[in-house]
Amino acid sequence: MFLGAPTIAWAFFGVSLIGAVFTANAFVPVRRIPALFMPSFFGSWLTAELAIHHVFWQSIATVVFIELGALAGWPGWLGLLVTFGSWLGLLILFSDGNRARKTFTEALAGVGSVRDTKRIPRRHLVLPFYKRRRGVKVTENIVYRRVAGTTLKLDVVAPAERVENRPAIMQIHGGSWIMGDKREQGWPLMSHLAANGWVCFNLNYRVSPGATFPDHLVDLKHGIAWIREHADEWGIDPDFIAVTGGSAGGHLAALMALTANDPELQPGFEEADTSVQAAVPIYGVYDFTSRLGENRLPFWYKRLESKIMKAFREEEPEKFRRASPVEQIHPGAPPFFIIHGDRDTLAPVEEAREFVSELRDMSRAPVVYAELKGGQHAFDLFCSPRTSHMLVAVLKFLNSAYTEERLSRPPETTATGLAHEQHVAVSVRG
Repeated sequence: MFLGAPTIAWAFFGVSLIGAVFTANAFVPVRRIPALFMPSFFGSWLTAELAIHHVFWQSIATVVFIELGALAGWPGWLGLLVTFGSWLGLLILFSDGNRARKTFTEALAGVGSVRDTKRIPRRHLVLPFYKRRRGVKVTENIVYRRVAGTTLKLDVVAPAERVENRPAIMQIHGGSWIMGDKREQGWPLMSHLAANGWVCFNLNYRVSPGATFPDHLVDLKHGIAWIREHADEWGIDPDFIAVTGGSAGGHLAALMALTANDPELQPGFEEADTSVQAAVPIYGVYDFTSRLGENRLPFWYKRLESKIMKAFREEEPEKFRRASPVEQIHPGAPPFFIIHGDRDTLAPVEEAREFVSELRDMSRAPVVYAELKGGQHAFDLFCSPRTSHMLVAVLKFLNSAYTEERLSRPPETTATGLAHEQHVAVSVRG
């Protein structure tokens, strides 16, 4: 039985409203209503990073409805007007993603003189999901630690052609400290870095509620020690290991950079070198104490206390202070590149701004901050334009940090090291 024109017109109007709600939510995600918090986040995230894809499916739906006679009544014409408004908003969202290139360029204006010459494939502007780059080799599921009945594994993402003395980076997955896996996150960045000469280590670690903080951090510090112990095996420079991660991974990456060689966080391997030489936390969490403001809904703090810290903030404040990167800032911090979206609902941008401000006041090393207009939490899970520009920027920052660190070393640099410096200079010279 065929539907009549009035029904089609009203159906088109309803579908148009749904699309417009998704678009509006991407601009103004819900932050303070618990029941709508997570649905709003997912809708905002998917719409902002896949704006062109939303235009595509809305266009197909519009053509189908018009062919079925949706414009025979005024609800159809009103639906068409709403759809045009939604498309305009989606194009603005797409433009915001492309504008990230300018944001990164301005943020990195004073960082070195190198620039990436291996651009992101243009297909990533259309295909949102990760595709492995050519010239990259992945070795999976290497055991790096056995602890508390748990076998912890890592993946190595490296250039297919081995060259000795390459810089390395550890990737830490997010997942609210209670979930997540190395298979799910960081792949666009690791693939790009490996295609440009970096060796990337993507680690799993114990998660809550089975693990109690700082178990997560202790595992990762053990991972850094393992990477240094196996430097010759993977052809890396043990004197330069960077760290990155998103969300909870950003929190842990910041702590890795700020608590190097802390014996309390290295039980049984206190003498190991767990320092990192650069940190790139992405949409991270920097404060467990709420010193920077009660900018989250109460359920976040309750979960933090019951599942992750297994302590109450009011009763054991020192535990929460020790777990807060903003409380661990010191003058000897390594170079930081902090990346955050201004529409992040899970890790409010205000906290990142305060962390950057305090880090700049204290640290002797460079502190670079890029605040991305329209950026939602977890934006880099897609190879969207925003992510593509971030990959280029992170490579530039890391190459600059590595170059500066090597220049600061004693003059008795080995011939191998000098040869590698020349290789890096050639691979990134414009």
